[in-house]
Parts: sequence; C-alpha cells; structure tokens
Amino acid sequence: MRADAYSAWTYFNDHRHQMDYPGLLAENLPIGSGVTEAACKTLVEQRLCASGKRWKNKGAKIILRLRALTQTSGRWAQFWQKIDQFGAEYC
Repeated sequence: MRADAYSAWTYFNDHRHQMDYPGLLAENLPIGSGVTEAACKTLVEQRLCASGKRWKNKGAKIILRLRALTQTSGRWAQFWQKIDQFGAEYC
C-alpha cells in the first residue's frame, strides 16, 4: 500500500505541468479526450466501419492517410506540393 501511494505521488509530481487545467483552458487547449474521440469517429469509424466494408491492414492505412490529409486544413495542398517537388516515391 505504501508503494502504491508513493507510485501515485511520483506520477502526479512528474506530470504536474500537464495538469494545469485552468491554464490550459485559458489558452483554449482541450483538457479532455473528447477532441481525440471525435477525430477518431470522423477519420476512422465513418470511413472504415461502415456496413459491408472490409479492409486489409495495408489498404486501411492508405485510406486513413488520405482521409487525414483531406480532413486537415491545408494538408491536401501540402501533400501535392511535396509530390510536385520530390516525386511520389518520397511521400
């Protein structure tokens, strides 16, 4: 029990800088998992988990990369600029 208490104290002490919730909120930064969960639902579930869809690992990875590019502001254009600059083998 003493080891558990020490372990918890160590964890909280080491991560104190990540638990400044009022400061994070003042900077309009998310403090919960809702943003991440919503992104997973938007990027992954809507594309890969629809009725009748079956994916192999390689195909799912490719689709998720493309989905992330199209769903993130400015990334699709950056992707094509990189293709134009270096060619497809570097992406």
